[in-house]
Amino acid sequence: MSTTPIRVYLLDDHEVVRGGLRALLEGAGDVEVIGESGSAVDATHRIPALRPDVAILDVRLPDGTGVEVCRAIRAVDPTIRALMLTSYADDEALLAAVMAGASGYVLKEIRSSDLVSAVRLVASGKSLIDPSMTATLLERIRVGPTSPPELASLTAQERVLLGHIAEGMTNRQIAEVMFLAEKTVKNYVSSVLSKLGLERRTQAAVLASQLIR
Repeated sequence: MSTTPIRVYLLDDHEVVRGGLRALLEGAGDVEVIGESGSAVDATHRIPALRPDVAILDVRLPDGTGVEVCRAIRAVDPTIRALMLTSYADDEALLAAVMAGASGYVLKEIRSSDLVSAVRLVASGKSLIDPSMTATLLERIRVGPTSPPELASLTAQERVLLGHIAEGMTNRQIAEVMFLAEKTVKNYVSSVLSKLGLERRTQAAVLASQLIR
């Protein structure tokens, strides 16, 4: 058994949940919780400074999302492994988490022993996705690249965003379902319009509705 404990940081807006996770993980014997917070902004600053082996991130937070935190901390330090913990089996959140560099995505209903195993697995450098969500992810990845040639210049994230524009969603609504900051969505929209040679959002919506079936 390793003499060096796995260093873990907890992010969840519910103090009771954090307390339960801390007790569970530290009771495992080989895990040390080195920090915790209930705020996305706080976690984004503290996690890179503490450099945990694994950051357990709640997906939905009052001031942001765990996906945004994952993206931000891994941009600073790619050695930090992120394990997303959520109450919702959400396809968009799963894809967003994987694209942000998360090593695992599990539901909060996971058994205690399985969560400890998940932390150990992620800390060892392996990836883990809840089995109930694996099929969905693989299917989305499989069908993702088969987009119309007109959209070849767009990234996977931009194609998803274009689909939401076609549905008539506002930047705020898109930000919520894609787990991005509203400012980031605005930048994505500008990029999509530029790449497609369009000037207005309505033009993009019309084009998307014709191309995306």
